[in-house]
Amino acid sequence: MARTRYASDRGLIARMGATMFLLGLVFTGFIIALYFVFFWYGHRHGGGGGSSAGLVVLAAVIGAGVAFGGYYWSDKIALSTARAQLVTPQQAPHLHGIIDRICALADMPKPRVAISPVNLPNAFATGRSSKVAVVCVTDGLLKKLNDEELEGVLAHEMSHVAHKDVAVMTIASFLGIIAALLVRFAFYGELFGGGGRSNNNNNNQNALPIMLIVMVVGIVVYAVSFLLIRLLSRYRELSADRSGALLTGQPSALASALVKVTGDIARIPTRDLRQAEPLNAFYFAPALSAKRGQTSLSTLFSTHPPLEKRLAQLDKISKQLSR
Repeated sequence: MARTRYASDRGLIARMGATMFLLGLVFTGFIIALYFVFFWYGHRHGGGGGSSAGLVVLAAVIGAGVAFGGYYWSDKIALSTARAQLVTPQQAPHLHGIIDRICALADMPKPRVAISPVNLPNAFATGRSSKVAVVCVTDGLLKKLNDEELEGVLAHEMSHVAHKDVAVMTIASFLGIIAALLVRFAFYGELFGGGGRSNNNNNNQNALPIMLIVMVVGIVVYAVSFLLIRLLSRYRELSADRSGALLTGQPSALASALVKVTGDIARIPTRDLRQAEPLNAFYFAPALSAKRGQTSLSTLFSTHPPLEKRLAQLDKISKQLSR
């Protein structure tokens, strides 16, 4: 937890910690499975695991590079994707004033401020630390919300910065990236590697089942880690809602903003919403799931909790503050 005045939630922190622990178990099982495949199965069946082991190393190197790039340049990538421009206090005095107030309440450094020229009402914050963080709002959000609602949304987004959520999600996603790469490498290795065509080469023949096992292990690990990462993401959003509401002391304003933003998104054509898909996990409210009601199955794959759950939490906080 960052040393700010953002309130913590022991229950949510415990659940996030448990999710990270489960990801660690999956990672450990992943390493054990790969060791079993290459050193036990490979040696027992006469080798053939050298090329597959090389795929694992290559996937790990590329995965580390992707994770590092996402962590180190997340602010630049997100701003470019949103076509956002940084704005100065002179260019957007009202927006900067609200963010100045939140920074004073939270006792945290002021992030850079950006505006995205799209009508989709939303906001996001990213950056590997508070020193390079950026908070971005869309034109649609500025037009849609009043000052109290906008302050609630920005307090929510800045709590992601205070809690170092970019670093948390980068670490959590590392295993999924490696598993996804392994699946792809193994698939194309089987498709183009010619394992079945090299009948005179025992190593190539033995590499065929090893590659298939690697592919299956990668699919299982990717599926499990994907679901755990989405669960962690939903916990993060609930935590940010709670932190932002308690910081501003106006959970009803944040709830009102959620209802307005979600309602507006639901009226936007799906074709236009898909343009926002790369930033869906970053956004204050998800673009693609807002148009349709979430089923229990779709909730498992969602980066955000259902609207009803977020509103129920904010209503609970409102009642606690009114006592």
